Amino acid sequence: MNGVVTTTAPSTAERVRSVCLRAEHAVLAVEGSAPVATTMHFLRSPGEIVMVVPADSTVGAVSFQAGSAGIPAVLELTDHTPLDLREPVRSLVWLSGELRRVPDTAERAVAAAVASQYPHAGLLDIGHSGILLRLLLESVVVADATGAEPVPVRDLVNADPDPFWEVEGSWLQHLDSDHSDMVEQIARRLPPSLRIGRARPLSIDRYGVGIRVEGQGQDHDVRVPFANPVSDVTELGRALRVLAGCPFMNGLRARDHH
Repeated sequence: MNGVVTTTAPSTAERVRSVCLRAEHAVLAVEGSAPVATTMHFLRSPGEIVMVVPADSTVGAVSFQAGSAGIPAVLELTDHTPLDLREPVRSLVWLSGELRRVPDTAERAVAAAVASQYPHAGLLDIGHSGILLRLLLESVVVADATGAEPVPVRDLVNADPDPFWEVEGSWLQHLDSDHSDMVEQIARRLPPSLRIGRARPLSIDRYGVGIRVEGQGQDHDVRVPFANPVSDVTELGRALRVLAGCPFMNGLRARDHH
């Protein structure tokens, strides 16, 4: 049977890839050291996270003492919603592997390579208040409201992030503050038992929109897929209007927060 299978949601690896880029809150944990927040983290091939931590942190000293042998470590990423929801955490990602300090002689070259793909301000700290570390990935686990799931490192490295990961936050804020009526219209597609409460936009990606219904005693997260995946902001706006039952409504455009 030659049926066409329509994808209605990103794969788990794609979701985690987007979180790796989007999550601003990342904490590195190493045995014998207090957890430390990174000022920058970036996933790159062939399966390593390059990160910046404070030069005066204990984890920096521990990694230096370990030398080229490396030490076990876990980087925890927290994916927060940009909205003021009762439960602000959308998912947690744990990236485990072997932590190694980037030698001083290689810091500049590694930082330049990362900057060419991800020009983050945290890279400017290297050589001053920050040091550069590498986490060679061995396992990846993501947890959200549906439970926990492992992700093969190879799948994560090969996955593409969602094309809207950078603008998702501004779109969600715009929908929530200026188009709450549209969110309510989309929520009418949900089963009646899940519509008891206030509907808030939770996520947006190329395959659909996530809605959180904040009820009296319990919140419900539900995905509402688009008819077809979208590839640019024009298609995204049109797909949202179609879900809301108003395909000819104009003016849905996220404000520029920059």
